[in-house]
Amino acid sequence: MLHMVCGKIGAGKSTLMRQLAQAPATVLINEDTWLAALYPGEIHELPDYVRSAGRLKQAMAGHVVALLEAGVSVVLDFPANTVSNRNWMRGIFEAAGAAHTLHFLDVPDAVCKQRLHARNASGEHPFETTDAQFDLISSHFVAPLPHEGFAVLRHV
Repeated sequence: MLHMVCGKIGAGKSTLMRQLAQAPATVLINEDTWLAALYPGEIHELPDYVRSAGRLKQAMAGHVVALLEAGVSVVLDFPANTVSNRNWMRGIFEAAGAAHTLHFLDVPDAVCKQRLHARNASGEHPFETTDAQFDLISSHFVAPLPHEGFAVLRHV
């Protein structure tokens, strides 16, 4: 099973994904953790993220397919927030012949920003995001649509 997640920054994606990863024979792959380790101090603006995340996705795709083919469930904590990102993820579970669930966290912007401020204040997350960055990144957000054909589980 490939678990994917869609939701704006601060919606609770990583919290949900950590919970899902508690299941037996399940591995969590967290984009933020990998980006922070591979590109320390290099991601400050959206173009930095897009470049680095693109490289990480290229490196990870085959690995995730191999895990799924080996019978391990994968909780992929990468944002499925655009059609192109979801298409990349579709390529993974289709190549592996695996089942999938797309978890859609449908959370209002005000709640996301409140959680984002708390996350920034905690200092526990590898990246801080400003309100302006939230607005810019959210402008690219596309909720999953029925015609995309994903097995969507909506969380409100």
